[in-house]
Amino acid sequence: MKATPKTLPGMLDRALRQARVFYFCGADEAGASDAAGLVTARLMPAERVDFTGAELKRDPVRLADEARSASLFGDRRVLFVTMAGDEAHDAIAALIADAVTGWPVVVLASGATDKSRVAKLLADRADALVTVFYPPDLRSVSEAVRTMAGPAGLNLGNSIADTIALAAGLDTRIARSELDKLALYLDASPESPRNARPEDLAAIGTQTTDDSMTPLVNAALGGMVERLGQELPRLASGDINPVGLLLAFERRAVQLAGLAARAGSGGNLNAFLDAEIQARRVFFRDKGDLMVQLHKWRGNRIERLLSRLAALHRALLHDSAGAALRMSQAIVEIARVSAR
Repeated sequence: MKATPKTLPGMLDRALRQARVFYFCGADEAGASDAAGLVTARLMPAERVDFTGAELKRDPVRLADEARSASLFGDRRVLFVTMAGDEAHDAIAALIADAVTGWPVVVLASGATDKSRVAKLLADRADALVTVFYPPDLRSVSEAVRTMAGPAGLNLGNSIADTIALAAGLDTRIARSELDKLALYLDASPESPRNARPEDLAAIGTQTTDDSMTPLVNAALGGMVERLGQELPRLASGDINPVGLLLAFERRAVQLAGLAARAGSGGNLNAFLDAEIQARRVFFRDKGDLMVQLHKWRGNRIERLLSRLAALHRALLHDSAGAALRMSQAIVEIARVSAR
């Protein structure tokens, strides 16, 4: 079965009863991640077992085996797959071919679209749910910000919500972090709500992702190793949040994967990007950087980048203490690969 981001909430109860595989993908990685997290939360309490697409590509039968296996402690299980593109296609094909229904599987696929092999494999099945998240716009993210603000005890006007959405680069994960900081600063709670003002955003240091992070993202993905000496000290000093920076890298990598897929091979990238700008899928000021990066990050190389960023994301979630150092090392590695 298929759902859109708008119809997903209304279909979720039926999907939780019927589906054995929940597949989320698309250019809006934050929206897909939020949806995967929501489904996983609804399937709890259970033992969560994580897999990467690279692991399942090496061992395609493992997912079906794990879906059939019992928990060590006799609990329910939820299998969570984080992959790039169609890495785990064969594993998911083996899973749905298995006559034993087994434990539910949640799949978060970065760099994949509705044209991916896995999406086509699952879309028409009654025991699967496929939702594709297209690039977000300001209106939808601002609405999401206002929705998240209520449980945090914050009353937001439209302009404040727009400011937070833009500052987060239209990424709801970063927006949620900004709301948490704002609620803490204002001592807000659902029982004691507070009105947020522009000066409150300034006080907690909310700034646009473009202003603070894009130069570093472009330096690394553009292979400009010499510029890292200027940019990396900002990460070490705490001026840039390492998790926010990682999300900025992930968004650009997903954007590059989508652009590369639409551009195909051998086409005129200049004309292609002009068309993307006309369609408002690309910001005109990004054209030069995207041109450079599309020449460097295509095919297997962009898939490896997405996998590397997904692995780094998991590492930062498990150990945030060394986040800035891990992120710095990854940026140097990415820049060196891009410069080859």
